[in-house]
Amino acid sequence: MSIFIEEFKRYHNSLWILKPSNKCQGQGIILVNKLNKVKKLNFQTKTIIENNTQVTINETYVISKYLDNPLLVADKKFDMRIYVLVNSYRPLKVWLYKMGFCRFCNEKYTVDVNEIDNIYVHLTNVAIQKKADKYNSKHGGKWNLKNLRLYLELNYGYEKASKCFSDIRSVIINSLKAVQPVIHNDKHCFECYGYDIIIDANLKPWLIEINASPSLSTTTVADKKLKKNLISDIYK
Repeated sequence: MSIFIEEFKRYHNSLWILKPSNKCQGQGIILVNKLNKVKKLNFQTKTIIENNTQVTINETYVISKYLDNPLLVADKKFDMRIYVLVNSYRPLKVWLYKMGFCRFCNEKYTVDVNEIDNIYVHLTNVAIQKKADKYNSKHGGKWNLKNLRLYLELNYGYEKASKCFSDIRSVIINSLKAVQPVIHNDKHCFECYGYDIIIDANLKPWLIEINASPSLSTTTVADKKLKKNLISDIYK
C-alpha cells in the first residue's frame, strides 16, 4: 500500500484499476480515482487450512494505473486475447497462434467520472459484457485479429500496423524471458497461455495479464471454430 500511495501522488488525478489476484472473468474489479476510496475499501479475507490449522489471510489485489487513452473502434474500448504455446523454456520455444480475437465493450468509451462504475464501458471481459442489454449474441462482441490488422492498415497505414503487431510479439517474448530462469522446465510438458493485450491511441501495446490454462468456452459459432482449431493445432 505504501508503494501504491507514492505512485498515486506521482500521477495525480489519474485513474487506477484494482483486480483481486485470485479471481477471474472480471469479478471484483473496481476503478478508483481517489486515494481515500482505496484506503476505505473493505478488503475481503479468506480462510484456508494449513497443516490442519485454520488460517485467515487478507485477499490480495493487483493495482495498476488505468490506461485512459485506449485505441477505440466505433468509439468502443477493446482488448485482445492472443494464444501462445510454450513447449520449452530452456531453450525458449514459443508458438504464436495467428487466430486470436478482440473483445469489445458494449457501451461507448468515456473518461467521465460519473461513468467510473459502469463496467460495460471499462471492462472488456466477455463474462461481463454478455450481461449487457446491448450485447449481440451473433458476433459476441468479438472481432478476429485479421479484421483488426486490416482496420489498422486502412486507418494508420501498413508500416504503423506492422510495427504494432511486431511490438506485440516483443511484449510476448520479453514477458517469457523475464520468467525463464524461474519456470520449471519439463520437456514432457507444455503450456498454452492466454495473453490479454490492449493498444493505446498511439498504437503502443500494453500487457494487461497472462492467463495460464485460459478458458476455451465459446459464445459464438466463429468462436467455437477458432478454439476448435486452436486445440487441434496444439496437439499437432
